Amino acid sequence: MLKLKKLAADAIVSALSAAYPGAVLTAEDAAAMFEYPPDPSMGDIAFPCFKLSKMLRAAPPVIASKLAEVYDCAATERVSAVGGYLNMFVSSEYLTGDLLARIENEGASYGKPHLSDGQTVVLDYSSPNVAKPFHIGHLGTTVIGHSLKLLHEFAGYKCVGINYLGDWGRQFGLLIVAYRRWGDRAKVEEGGADELVSLYVRVNNEMENDPTIMEEARDVCVKLEHGDKECLELWRWIIDISLKEYEKTYKQLGITFDSYRGESYYTDKMPAEIEKLRKLDLLKIDDGASIVDLSEYNMPPCLILRRDGVSLYPTRDIAAAYDRAQTYNFEKCIYVTSSAQCLHFAQWFKVVELMGYPWAKKLVHVPYGTVSINGAKLATRTGNVILLKDLFNAAIERVTEIINEKNPNLPDKEATAEAVGVGAIVFYYLSGSRIKDINFVMEDALSFDGNTGPYAQYTYARTCSILEKAGGVDTGAPAKLTAPEEAELLKTLSLFEERVRAAINEYEPSVVTRYILDVCAAFNRFYHDCPILSVNDPDVRSTRIRLVAATKTVLGSALRLICIKTPEKI
Repeated sequence: MLKLKKLAADAIVSALSAAYPGAVLTAEDAAAMFEYPPDPSMGDIAFPCFKLSKMLRAAPPVIASKLAEVYDCAATERVSAVGGYLNMFVSSEYLTGDLLARIENEGASYGKPHLSDGQTVVLDYSSPNVAKPFHIGHLGTTVIGHSLKLLHEFAGYKCVGINYLGDWGRQFGLLIVAYRRWGDRAKVEEGGADELVSLYVRVNNEMENDPTIMEEARDVCVKLEHGDKECLELWRWIIDISLKEYEKTYKQLGITFDSYRGESYYTDKMPAEIEKLRKLDLLKIDDGASIVDLSEYNMPPCLILRRDGVSLYPTRDIAAAYDRAQTYNFEKCIYVTSSAQCLHFAQWFKVVELMGYPWAKKLVHVPYGTVSINGAKLATRTGNVILLKDLFNAAIERVTEIINEKNPNLPDKEATAEAVGVGAIVFYYLSGSRIKDINFVMEDALSFDGNTGPYAQYTYARTCSILEKAGGVDTGAPAKLTAPEEAELLKTLSLFEERVRAAINEYEPSVVTRYILDVCAAFNRFYHDCPILSVNDPDVRSTRIRLVAATKTVLGSALRLICIKTPEKI
């Protein structure tokens, strides 16, 4: 609808000049004023005249009526003045001659907003704490982050996906202590991340009655900071085991990263930032710890160094941000983490601003809601988690059962079951606003009824099946719309670029998810009410086949933007 709004805005400006000589309104301002009527019978887009009332010294209904008398735009077939609104109805000629032709000509490029000429966007997402397996709590940062990367790439940005592994800090001190006390190398090699988690859970439980564990863990952290050979060897081994586990999950999700630089990479880069804080007189000593006082900004102090001199999360984040600014010269650096970390990011964002770094204003924190399991908070140290591999396997098994029942001869059953099963979980997660907390219920996530990922993927597969049976698409045949469902489908497809822009501006992939459901609903109404291959009129038949192809193009692009695979047969 963006092009229609531009054409209509130009016509509004011309009509305004004719009806009210001397009145000034730019086409850009007019385009920004358009609204969508709550009822499609009222029009496809509406221009509210209320803001013009003061300038024109006239009542909004009067302005709308005068504009209706002189409004002229080839893209709209008629207009009506209702109250203070000028309602416009898009013409069939525009839908077929411009919109449908544009989708066909642009193909996978249709809907690209062109917001950038290749500026770099760095995205920090997924970033699991090493030595812990992927669980449902990691899914948010991973799929929201990757979707935002895909959306920004779609809009013309050069994107760098960074997996900022949590490979440093307190948990490694505890894990190394646990391994030394109870671990077995062969058992860890065989059990992988699962065995590491068992050790981590045990050490946390034992710690409650044994204060020496925490003392040992602190000693290990200090030794790691100072390059102790034995501790570093254990640390690298633990990381290697964890990464092997993570790669399996990323492969299922179709996600790759450009960098795996974790927290440890910045250990030798922190001293320079700490020294700069000192020179700027920003670093204060409070009870032995080094802090930046943020009371002036209504925030608690930002801790830079513990009393024993060991670095903390803000220290490493500041060093990492500086390194990324120097390496990538980013237009934006986006961090996708739980909303529980909002204060942390607000604090160190303020610190780098106080340090005078010009790129501080380009840092963006994208928080998302927390996940609970049947109302209970996730906690690896207690073992209250749902592992992603278990969740994915359960979904894949459910899809496999359905395929064996309904389409047992389907080629590549295993790959399709994985695409649909994993897609069901991802779609479920991205269906709601990212900031809302999720109470994860396994049965809901694995439901394939209603507005779900499998429903969207099946709709896409349906378009593929129709096109295969049609034997081709004749884009040169005359287009002929004969049913309202056809026009409504095209109008829905016309909204793609707007939805992509909104998703990027709001850092909200669920905008695309909801749009996918709108496209599916419009297409399935069209499919059920309008015969496609069996219709006698050749122009109607070719037009409807073109509509199916256009739906496949848009639906496929939209699904891929939210990390959902698009099998052509289900």
